[in-house]
Amino acid sequence: MLKITLPDGSVKEFDEGTSALDVAKSISHGLARNVLSATFNEQTVEITEPLPGDGALTLHTWDSPEGKKAFWHSSAHLMAQTLEQLYPGIKLTIGPAIENGFYYDIDLNGHNLGEGDFPKIEKKMLENARAKSAFEMREVSKQAALDFYQDNPYKTELIENLQDGEITFCDHAEFTDLCRGGHLPHTGLIKAVKIMSAAGAYWRGDENNPQLTRLYGISFPKASMLTEYLELLEQAKQRDHRKLGKELGLFTFSQKVGQGLPMWLPKGAELRERLEQFLKKAQKAAGYEPVITPHIGNKKLYETSGHYAKYGKDSFQPINTPEEGEEYLLKPMNCPHHCELYKSEPRSYRDLPIRFAEFGTVYRYEQSGELHGLTRVRGFTQDDAHLFCTPDQLKDEFKKVIDLVLYIFKTLDFQEYTAQVSLRDKEDHSKYIGSDENWEKAESAIKEAVAEKDLNYKVEYGEAAFYGPKLDFMVKDALGRQWQLGTIQVDYNLPERFELEYTGADNEKHRPVMIHRAPFGSMERFVAVLLEHCAGNFPTWLTPKQIAILPISEKYMQYAHKVSDLLKNYDLRAFIDNRAEKTGRKIRDAEVSKVPYMLIVGEKEQETNSVSVRLHGGEDKGSIPLEEFAKQVQQKIDQQIAAFN
Repeated sequence: MLKITLPDGSVKEFDEGTSALDVAKSISHGLARNVLSATFNEQTVEITEPLPGDGALTLHTWDSPEGKKAFWHSSAHLMAQTLEQLYPGIKLTIGPAIENGFYYDIDLNGHNLGEGDFPKIEKKMLENARAKSAFEMREVSKQAALDFYQDNPYKTELIENLQDGEITFCDHAEFTDLCRGGHLPHTGLIKAVKIMSAAGAYWRGDENNPQLTRLYGISFPKASMLTEYLELLEQAKQRDHRKLGKELGLFTFSQKVGQGLPMWLPKGAELRERLEQFLKKAQKAAGYEPVITPHIGNKKLYETSGHYAKYGKDSFQPINTPEEGEEYLLKPMNCPHHCELYKSEPRSYRDLPIRFAEFGTVYRYEQSGELHGLTRVRGFTQDDAHLFCTPDQLKDEFKKVIDLVLYIFKTLDFQEYTAQVSLRDKEDHSKYIGSDENWEKAESAIKEAVAEKDLNYKVEYGEAAFYGPKLDFMVKDALGRQWQLGTIQVDYNLPERFELEYTGADNEKHRPVMIHRAPFGSMERFVAVLLEHCAGNFPTWLTPKQIAILPISEKYMQYAHKVSDLLKNYDLRAFIDNRAEKTGRKIRDAEVSKVPYMLIVGEKEQETNSVSVRLHGGEDKGSIPLEEFAKQVQQKIDQQIAAFN
């Protein structure tokens, strides 16, 4: 009998030969209908194959990332089968599941494939899906695999790097593909398919290799889900931060300045400045001290920190000075500089914790094909801080940083979020620096802090930074998309590398522990996510222009200035639209600019010292006494941006 441990901790016994799908059936027929994949002892298994022994089993449905991954991986097989049928002689390469859907890289071998072919491919894919062909794995020898793919140099190259005993094929219908596993029970679960786009891609990402055609697709277990997804995509296009940033005059790019180097226009600079001041105020209340460090650093600084060994090849290349052998780097991160700040004078346990905060601009050479608006750039400003504390202070300091991150989310209306505890890879420690002892202490501190703050979190192995474990916050925006915003990292290793010390109560020298934290992550990426989350309708306290004053004719311009002056006394940002345009046109333009309040002023308003208030979106609030309106807006702003305690 097999002893199978389920996620709730219960243990059930099953006959040998039982599959994950059989276990699902024993729980409920509803679960069996919805289960898409399974992990057994944390390894992906085929849900229709016998479980190999005793162990822990987790069943995955569409609601889990693992379930979607199996669904989309299986759909990539289905697409590959279809492409071979429609375009004989093509050569398949690789076809993984991705965050939203899947792709397959294909050598078309003389065939033409364009957007006009997408409906034909989709129709044939669904026809193949309806056959309900089972996905079946089988192990093959290296020689047999090479023989099978003798006419496909891409698959042959992949197989050459594998050994006997680690090569498997997946069969469904008459189609076979080189594959490691993780499939649906059969193709019939795929009910809706959409080919999204075609693009060029070099084999294995190397521009010296042949260029392939990458076909992107997505699939769903219900046709209605595809409809919802496409509607969501259309909304996302309207909320694209690149589109909104241009319309609202927030930022721009210039080829002459350089790819991936954003420039902030006046409205964007004002927006960014308010975000900085908002966080600086909260940081001051939490005991942070502002610091400023240079935009470059000696190469030896990053060799000491370990960053050059890890990221040097992917960074901007060293700057050689006239001094022989002297090299500098554009600053790729702020933490080595902050270590040197800490080291600039003797420290006592009475001084700790020390909290250095800097809006520091850093530079990283991202590949041009990976650049994307503000979300992936080559120069960006981190809301960086590094805390130096005693081991006894670590957990409390970590919890205080969690409080700060949650305060930011609440103020900016990110209501849905989860936390991810990112730990070392269980098996491969070669990617990390530092002793096992220090890693274990750091990981324990994070897990305890998260549990005590009662956060909704999951643990991911292999996602830690190279110098320490971390807590990442995954935020859902208004369209349900997930973004990683905010990170907190525990580091015992940089203090070792930089030989940081403090004098303890015992008058002996001790190493501090370091916490890296960036609640926004980067100003650029945070603004992009916030822009798409609120569709450019920023909270009133943050929006560049809060109030548009719209005089209905030149006669009321003097009163419009009176309104503007009073609003300034309440620290409200207003502007007068003094163009010789009709009021309706002025209202439409203010709507496009997403100004929260429009104040129409004419004879009646001038006589009664009032304003006619229209909200962005069209709601008419009627006539309100001027000072009362100012107090109402100020009160709303105070509620939006409650102080951090």
